Amino acid sequence: MKKVHSDQENARRESLVALKELGIDPYPAATFDVNTTSTKIKETYNEGDELNVVIAGRLMSRRVMGKASFAELQDSYGRIQIYVNRDEICEEEDKTLYNKVFKKLLDIGDFIGIKGSVFTTRVGEISINVKELTVLTKTLRPLPLPKSDADGTVHDAFTDPEKRYRQRYVDLVVNPHIKETFIQRTKITNSMRSYLNDKEYLEVETPILQPIYGGAAARPFKTHHNTLDMDLYLRIANELYLKRLVVGGFDGVYEFSKDFRNEGMSRFHNPEFTQMELYVAYKDYSWMMDLVEEMVEKIAIDLHGKTEVKVGDNIINFKRPWKRYTMYEAIEHFTGFDISNMDENAIINTAQKLGVKVENSMGRGKLIDEIFGEKCESQLIQPTFITDYPVEMSPLTKKHRTKEGLAERFEGFCNSKEICNAYSELNDPLDQRVRFEEQLELAKRGDDEAMLIDEDFLKAIEYGMPPTAGLGIGIDRLSMIMTNSNSIQDVLFFPQMKNKID
Repeated sequence: MKKVHSDQENARRESLVALKELGIDPYPAATFDVNTTSTKIKETYNEGDELNVVIAGRLMSRRVMGKASFAELQDSYGRIQIYVNRDEICEEEDKTLYNKVFKKLLDIGDFIGIKGSVFTTRVGEISINVKELTVLTKTLRPLPLPKSDADGTVHDAFTDPEKRYRQRYVDLVVNPHIKETFIQRTKITNSMRSYLNDKEYLEVETPILQPIYGGAAARPFKTHHNTLDMDLYLRIANELYLKRLVVGGFDGVYEFSKDFRNEGMSRFHNPEFTQMELYVAYKDYSWMMDLVEEMVEKIAIDLHGKTEVKVGDNIINFKRPWKRYTMYEAIEHFTGFDISNMDENAIINTAQKLGVKVENSMGRGKLIDEIFGEKCESQLIQPTFITDYPVEMSPLTKKHRTKEGLAERFEGFCNSKEICNAYSELNDPLDQRVRFEEQLELAKRGDDEAMLIDEDFLKAIEYGMPPTAGLGIGIDRLSMIMTNSNSIQDVLFFPQMKNKID
C-alpha cells in the first residue's frame, strides 16, 4: 500500500526537491566541526567580548522580518537565539540562500550549521550573528511542538506517555528536559562502577544466551540456535556464571547485565531490564548489607549532593544505617501474625485471613513471599533491609548459621519496592543439588518459575567455591527512585511496547 503523506509532509518533500535543484545537498557527508555549545556560550560570554563560534543543531523557531530574521537553534545542551541577516550570509547580488533557502525551504526541525559572532541584543539576550549558514539535514516530518495562545495557554504538547515511549526520538527533541533523567541514570551506573573499581573488583561479561536458565525464579524467553540445533534461553540472571568465575579464582567480579524475564508488565516491570550483580569471595550477607548502604548513599550524594532524595510525596533518606527487619519480624510487625513456627497449612489459613490470594502450586516459601508482598512491601518507604528468608524461598542461598529453616539472604526495599537482593552464597554442592531437586518438585506442582538443575554449575562448585557474598541491584528501579520517576518506562530509552503500526 502506498504511503499517504500529510500536506505538511508533502510540502517538506517539495522543499527537499527544490534544495536539490538549487545545487544544495540536503544530507551532506562532510564533517561540520562545531567548537562550542549553546550552554557554554551563555555561561562564558560577557558583553563586549569578541567571540566567534561554530555551532550546529535544529532550527526550532523563526521570526522573519524582511531581510533579517531571528531564530532559535537547539543543540544537545539547550537553545540559543540566532540572528540571520540576508546581507551577512549572501554574497553580492545572489540572495538565494536567504530569500529561498532560509525563508522558504528550511522548516522547523531541520539541522543547520552556523558560523558567527556572539552579541547581546537590546533586550539583553545572548545571540549569534550568523555569518555562514549550512544546511545539514532536511526533515520530512514536522515535530509535534506545543503551541501557545496569546494568554500563554499551551496546546498540543507532546505529553501522551504511549506516544512518548514509542517515539522516544521525538520525545527527546520536543521535551528536552527529559534528557536529564537519562543523564542521571548514566551517572548512577558511573558512580556504582567507580565505587566497585576502587575496591579493585573486576567488571566482566557473561553469556546472554544460556543452555539452562538459572539464578532466579522467573519464566524465560526461549530461542533456537540453528547451527548447533539446540534450544537456548535469554538469561534471567547472570548469577551462576559469575559464581563460576569465583570458583576460577577471581575474588571480586561484577557485571552490568541485560536480563530478560517472560512475565507481566507494569510501571515497575519491563521484560528486558538491567541489573548489576556482584560476587565477593570470603564475605557474607552481613558484610554485603554494609556495602549496599555505603554504595547507595554515595550514589545519592554523587547525584544530588546530599543523602535525601525526593520521590513523589516522600523524602527518602539514604544515610546509613538503614532500618532492618527479619522477614518474620516484618510480617508480624505489619500484620500482627507470627508465622515463624507455622506449617504450610497454617500459613495458608493465615494468608486467607489476611485476604492474600493463594494457589495450589505455592509451597511454604512462596506463600510467605505472597503475604510479605501483599501486606508489608507498601509500608517500606525509607531504605530498609529485610533479612533471613525461609530457606524454601532461597534455593541458591546458604542456610542460616544459627536459625533453623532460614537462609542468609536480604533484600533492600525503598519507596515500597525491592531494589536489591543478596545472599551468603550456597557453596555446598550436596546441599545445592538437594535444593535444585526441591525446585523440580515445585515445578511438578505447576510453579513455572521454579529453577532447573544446572549440572555444570554443580560440577563447578564441586571443584570448590570459597565462602562468597552475592548481590543483585535493579538499575531501573534504583534509577526510578533517584530521578523521581513514576514509571520504569520513564527511565528506559526504549521500553517494550505492544506492536502498533501508524
